[in-house]
Amino acid sequence: MSFRFIDTHCHFDFEPFTGDAAASIARAGEAGVDHIIVPAIAARYFERVYALARQHKALYAALGLHPMVIEEHTEQSLDQLEHYLAARPEKVVAIGEIGLDLYRGDPQFARQEQFLEAQLKLAKRFELPVILHSRRTHDKLAMHLKKQDLPRTGVVHGFAGSLQQAQRFIDLGYCIGVGGTITYPRASKTRDVMARLPLSALLLETDAPDMPLSGFQGQPNRPEQAARVFETLCELRPEAPDEIAHALLQNTQQLFALPI
Repeated sequence: MSFRFIDTHCHFDFEPFTGDAAASIARAGEAGVDHIIVPAIAARYFERVYALARQHKALYAALGLHPMVIEEHTEQSLDQLEHYLAARPEKVVAIGEIGLDLYRGDPQFARQEQFLEAQLKLAKRFELPVILHSRRTHDKLAMHLKKQDLPRTGVVHGFAGSLQQAQRFIDLGYCIGVGGTITYPRASKTRDVMARLPLSALLLETDAPDMPLSGFQGQPNRPEQAARVFETLCELRPEAPDEIAHALLQNTQQLFALPI
């Protein structure tokens, strides 16, 4: 049985995909990945992400300011984001990648929180879901999300926290992104969490070209690897593969309201 997938998180505007978009989309399609959401990380990438989504039926855009490049963001960056959102372009389906990160040195965390708050307010105003990055910040992020109470919620991508932290996000109405981490046998905590969460809260993602799967270390990750993430998820979950595949698609459709 063949399944259809949506990669809900792929940085398709970076190498190795730049200049090779059509071939990469076809390659993903052969693995059943027929739609891809491409999140931006800074204002200088908004136009190229949006252009990709306009040019290719399989691609959808998310526009946002990523905490890992906090030094790039200015008030003008927020103005640019607001300008794009105000036009309500059909192929822009979320605000992202946004969030919090305490992994890097000198995280400028107060500025991260300011830009997160500003973007959550834009998400509320324009009734768009958010694609969230969180490293060592799950409890702080949950606090911000509870405070803003978005009408369309979003997804915490690349989740590697505890079951309790995941459940708190789900209780707030958020989905959890399942990626290549679960393909590593040593990632026992994350594998256990993804096995036990409600199926109705899970989305499929790759974070390509980052986060290569087990056995593919040192190679750029690719959107077609979502099919392998799915296979591993099926090994961990009690439900039948067709039930899991259907739920992942349905969850994605409901969250992002993709016009497909």
